[in-house]
Amino acid sequence: MPRFPHVKQDFAASLVVFLVALPLCVGVAVASGVPAELGLVTGIVGGLVTGVLRGSSLQVSGPAAGLTVLVFEAVSDFGLAVLAVMVLATGLLQMLMGALRLGRWFRAISVSVVEGMLAGIGLVLIAGQLYAAADAEAPASGLAKIAGVPGALTGAFRDTGALASLLLGTGTIAVLVLWRRLPHRVRAVPGPLAAVGLATLAALVLDLPVATVEVRGLFDSISLPSAGALGELADPGVLASIVAFTMIASAESLFSAAAVDRLHAGPRTEYDKELVAQGAGNAVSGLLGSLPLTAVIVRSAANVQAGARTKASRVLHGLWLLLFAALLPQALAYIPLPALAGILIHAGAKLIPLRSIGALWREHRGEAVILAVTALAIVAVSMFEGVLIGLGLAVVKTAWDASHIRLDVVDKGAGPVQAFLSGNATFLRLPRILDSLEALPKDRPVELDLSGLHHLDHAFRTALEGWAERHSAADTEPVKVTSPQGPATATAPQGPATTTTPLP
Repeated sequence: MPRFPHVKQDFAASLVVFLVALPLCVGVAVASGVPAELGLVTGIVGGLVTGVLRGSSLQVSGPAAGLTVLVFEAVSDFGLAVLAVMVLATGLLQMLMGALRLGRWFRAISVSVVEGMLAGIGLVLIAGQLYAAADAEAPASGLAKIAGVPGALTGAFRDTGALASLLLGTGTIAVLVLWRRLPHRVRAVPGPLAAVGLATLAALVLDLPVATVEVRGLFDSISLPSAGALGELADPGVLASIVAFTMIASAESLFSAAAVDRLHAGPRTEYDKELVAQGAGNAVSGLLGSLPLTAVIVRSAANVQAGARTKASRVLHGLWLLLFAALLPQALAYIPLPALAGILIHAGAKLIPLRSIGALWREHRGEAVILAVTALAIVAVSMFEGVLIGLGLAVVKTAWDASHIRLDVVDKGAGPVQAFLSGNATFLRLPRILDSLEALPKDRPVELDLSGLHHLDHAFRTALEGWAERHSAADTEPVKVTSPQGPATATAPQGPATTTTPLP
């Protein structure tokens, strides 16, 4: 049996992933406001560092469009040197969480919050890159970006250079959309590479007056974190950004791993080890002054579909990126910026789950609200606060759903009125229960049975005691209460005199 039985499949898959990753690495870097070479550095680290470690064998890591908005904000607010420290700290935190076996808990994060987060990122990314495609200056806030898009697009028609830029970006998007409909042999060339290649060729042949990628050189772009930048860790804003990087990068990577596992029949992801691998990659990327990395579903899916069998394919893709960055860096200078903007607009659109929102609204309306609120909060406020708002809303919804309680009343017309409470008695459902209890006859004794309750919080207990005192004062006999002794499942007796009041 050969020592490397899958070398041919992995070698071929690595070339496909390299061709997919190349334009995306450059595009994410430019959109993040950092030198284009740093996108390649992050891709190299994703292949040569994260790629060799255990976790998920077939998913591929690198700079992700999902972090572009957050990285751009961090660079604008704190500078590139502090970004390196933030990425390094993110990696160390991820490694610590993986060592503490917290990776599996990321699967407990509400899917609606994650999808809302990605949708919000997608909206801001699309709006920002539309300005880049139209050769216009983008406003700072997300709402201003979206509100100003019509003006930026119409303004492009009054300037020759801006119009050429907009048309080139639009053409790039059109190629990406139509590429999947072409014959299989043509689609052997990855769509992003074909779109950027055709846009570059058009810009050169037609001599279009459009901006191109600024090349600084690979080694000139790399810088180690400085002592001064490390001192910025005391800044609360920097710490908040590190938490946001850590949570978003980890969640995106582990959700991507779950998606990739559904694409192949090979070994399943070991979530804690994958989190350590992602952390190691981010730590090295931070030491090199580069971008944060995550697992990227586009590259991972391309890897699986190209026939990869082992992690050798993703390691080799990092090697090809390294060779390109070392030997052909000047080729980046020919790539038009509006073509990269088109690539990212297309990537941003994929982050918005348009197909699933309708079904989610019909089947789980509360989850759809969480998704929409999270996305809008990210656009209106910021990434970190938007995610916190989404998580808080998800917790509130879960608490509301878990607080189901049922009140059954048995009134035979004479003798005591029997009231049975079952379920979870929390303050969230207290007003409706009290209204129903207050409506019970006040001229007859009441027997309140709480043995069917699974949970009784302090607020609910206090309110019931107050009601019992008031009812007892109006009657000659006190309210008789049967307290819960454990997880009993007592139910009200059924009969023609039984009225049931379900409280949703």
